[in-house]
Amino acid sequence: MNWRGAILPVSLIAAAQLTAWTRGVESDALASPGQISLAALRALADGSLLTATIETLAAALAGLALGGGIGVLFGIFLGLWPLLNRLMVVSIELVRPVPSVAIIPLFMLVFGLGFRLEIAVVAFSVLWTVLVLTRSAVANIEPRLIEVACVLGLSPIQTIWKIVLPSALPRIFVALRLAATVSLIVAVTVEVAVNPLGLGYGMQIAQQALRPEIMFAYLIWLILVGWTFNFVLLRLEGGVLRRLNYTRNTR
Repeated sequence: MNWRGAILPVSLIAAAQLTAWTRGVESDALASPGQISLAALRALADGSLLTATIETLAAALAGLALGGGIGVLFGIFLGLWPLLNRLMVVSIELVRPVPSVAIIPLFMLVFGLGFRLEIAVVAFSVLWTVLVLTRSAVANIEPRLIEVACVLGLSPIQTIWKIVLPSALPRIFVALRLAATVSLIVAVTVEVAVNPLGLGYGMQIAQQALRPEIMFAYLIWLILVGWTFNFVLLRLEGGVLRRLNYTRNTR
């Protein structure tokens, strides 16, 4: 890991703390790094920060699994069958640009408040990213590979499992990583807007109580959660692709 990249943020934090020591911080919107650190430690000690993190990650991961799974499935079908893709392209392009926040009122009527609402909005948001990128990845597979599957007499399921998925998997992982970022953003957005759960709701309550140190503690913690989320997905992607390449080379 390149630790030199941490020089700038550490320098900014040190400068902010030095300014707080020399001039003081009297504001309803700002807090010193020391105050933020103490607020984060107290939130960790009483369990509120960890509870909120679990709630946000549970909704984000469930929505990612649901929306991402549907997106991969339909993306494979649309990529393999051009006629089906042409029939669906107008419907997809009409619905795909709809902002996730615009569907919150509708989904509130259907699911009410709670995890179901958050999971549904996250799933809707990540579905289109995964579907479009998976469709493109499958459509760009070398046609000769599909011809080989036909010559070998493979069934459609066997063709997808043995030919399509191994060839498209690197780009599908890119789609899932992008969708994972979207899932966390949308989950927090829903919590800030309407849903009394998770890190977003904790930030909202801190803002309303004029406690900027708690609000910033939640925000910085959320940055660390997002970074860790992406790091784990990168590791998972690397492990799966290495295993896939090893399997191919040993055949």
